[in-house]
Amino acid sequence: MTDLAVDDRPVLADGGDRKRPPQAKRRFRGRRIILMIFLILLALSFLTPALWMLNTSLRPEEHVMDFPPGFALSHPQWGNYTTVLRNMPVYFLNSVKLAVLNVVGGLIVSSLAGYAFARLTWKGRDALFGIVLVTAIVPNIIYLLPQYILFQKIGWIDTLFPLWVPRVLTPVFGTFLMRQAFKTLPAGLEEAAQVDGASTFRTFLTIMVPQTKPALAAVAMFTFLDSWNDLFGPLIFLTSPEKQTLPIGLAQFQNEFYTQVGPLMAGATVTVVPVFIIFLLAQRYFIQGVTGSGFKG
Repeated sequence: MTDLAVDDRPVLADGGDRKRPPQAKRRFRGRRIILMIFLILLALSFLTPALWMLNTSLRPEEHVMDFPPGFALSHPQWGNYTTVLRNMPVYFLNSVKLAVLNVVGGLIVSSLAGYAFARLTWKGRDALFGIVLVTAIVPNIIYLLPQYILFQKIGWIDTLFPLWVPRVLTPVFGTFLMRQAFKTLPAGLEEAAQVDGASTFRTFLTIMVPQTKPALAAVAMFTFLDSWNDLFGPLIFLTSPEKQTLPIGLAQFQNEFYTQVGPLMAGATVTVVPVFIIFLLAQRYFIQGVTGSGFKG
């Protein structure tokens, strides 16, 4: 009987060698290096405007347009931030107040509406949801004149009500996102709660809502950004300086003939910091909510 030579090297399920040949390893390593260099350059291209903003905010006004700009972080000048912090605390507090009202109210309404459209059965549900989605394609400028006349008649001009009540009562995108999130949950959760004697609202509040944290984080982030960056609403509905928000405060550094670039960049930096912190804290839930349950089904 002839002995057959047996290769004792480990073999993969597809019959290939477990170890890459040296030439293949070098090609794979080279591709990874090229990919990493490309990603680093891409990240730097996205960071360039933010770095320029920070650098400019730390330069004296007479040197903000110097070219090449130089590296102000080595010898920072904090005068621009002093100007901003002296003039904008009221605007900052107003923006925070509006953001809290919009986020909390938007989460409550969008989660309730999303649950009703996703899990409850009632006549005309899908047709009404389609109408809600259609309203999202109507430009907001169309609502401006009717809203202004209505708010003027009920005495809401120069108050914060026009800046949060309409957003809270009509969270179209938040309702859509929460509906999609609730639709991905198994029906067994509700059935188990009903067996235990839980009401519909208790099932919603204690069983279903905790399962949609990523979608809630995404809704909260989008709502916060929409409220925080709103310039048009405060410009139209607010007249008192003490009720203005951060975007209006930043606009005050610009006029018809001259722009205070240094203070403007310092104010923009201060405005971006809360957004950056909130995104870092909610990053995991936010990304899951956008890429996962929020757009399934």
